[in-house]
Amino acid sequence: MAIMKYQKHYNDLDSLIDSIFTGVKYPAVDVKENEKSYEISAEIPGFKPEEIKLYVENHVLTIEGSTEKKEEEKGEKKYLIKERVSRNFKRSFTLPEDTKEEDVSASFKNGVLVIDLPKTEKAQPKRIEVKTN
Repeated sequence: MAIMKYQKHYNDLDSLIDSIFTGVKYPAVDVKENEKSYEISAEIPGFKPEEIKLYVENHVLTIEGSTEKKEEEKGEKKYLIKERVSRNFKRSFTLPEDTKEEDVSASFKNGVLVIDLPKTEKAQPKRIEVKTN
């Protein structure tokens, strides 16, 4: 069983419209698999590690992010154009049954979140010796 998209929550109208017309989901992710683990890489530029939450519950991995927009302080220059605002996202993925949820780890560098999802060791068949009387 592979990692599957669970659901996407839209916290603002712009991301909903962008997703409908471009088909792009935020954050964009790549999912890889090898013998020992699954790996999810998510592009999250402009976020700091402390603005990202990652948790696993009931075989569902959720990635959330939230940036705070800075309000103008009195005495500062007045904005003529303000396109940079706070951003929020939430993406969830259903994990395969063989995921070792207690050993999930993550790292964040240069705007890319890398999540390592180790697999449980598969039970090896045990050979039973047949004895003669």
